[in-house]
Amino acid sequence: MNLNHLAIFLAVAESGSIGGGAARLHISQPAVSKQLKEFEHTLGLALFDRLPKGVRLTAAGEQLLVFARRIAAAEGAAEQTLAELRGLRAGRLAIGASTTIGNYLLPALLAQYRQTWPGIEIALEIANTEVIQHKLLENSLDLGLTEGFVENDELRADIFATDRLVVIAAPDHHLAGCAGLTLQQLCDEPCLLREPGSGTRSVIEHMLMERGLQHTPSMSLGGTEAIKRAVAAGAGISLVSRLAVTSELAAGTLVLLAVDDLQLERPLHKVRLRNKQSSGVVQAFEELLSRQLHTDI
Repeated sequence: MNLNHLAIFLAVAESGSIGGGAARLHISQPAVSKQLKEFEHTLGLALFDRLPKGVRLTAAGEQLLVFARRIAAAEGAAEQTLAELRGLRAGRLAIGASTTIGNYLLPALLAQYRQTWPGIEIALEIANTEVIQHKLLENSLDLGLTEGFVENDELRADIFATDRLVVIAAPDHHLAGCAGLTLQQLCDEPCLLREPGSGTRSVIEHMLMERGLQHTPSMSLGGTEAIKRAVAAGAGISLVSRLAVTSELAAGTLVLLAVDDLQLERPLHKVRLRNKQSSGVVQAFEELLSRQLHTDI
């Protein structure tokens, strides 16, 4: 069914005449008459009785009027919704973030986004890099922010910032305060790492492999907070994001170990389905991310 024909039918039905419908639609009366005849021919039904003055709906026309009004209302609601999306007055932002980014970078950023665009529903899922990439492939997320490597051809990854990994220990650890430490010395220490699939762990394992070193973690934990607490309790050392230990270093519950041959920086990736078009809601988030985070890390 042609929506243009339906709009003409509705205008004529509600105005009571072909001339009234033409005036309402700002088109000529002959054009309206022609379109109505084409519509009736297509349907195989007469929609109006033509009277000396005006028109009158037939039984078929009365039935169609009910649906025409519903369709017009739905069309108007769709146009309003799209206008709100264009103006960022409505919509949904589904972000997936690996642990470091989700816990230490995004909370303040999403609060700012919410203040700027209060009509947007925000959903943040925090999981390791492997899980986030899987959910992107399922198309259940608009955007992923991860620390790990991206190796799937269906995903596009762009670097939005750089993070630095540091070695942490308890203040009373026997290496605390020592100068000139080497990576080999660290490999001889009990070390706590994130679980397999974590972006941080992938970066560390890749770095050790490149340097021809091997190390089996003494403990694998599913979150950075658990690692920090275990290290502070004396369970061993760990490599974590510098972003994750700001408050602990300030409080003195953790210290950094100075390692001469370790300058480990890692890119932070913005990941999406390769051919997925970004909505205005997502574009606004990316612009905010670019302005606020690139210089802060």
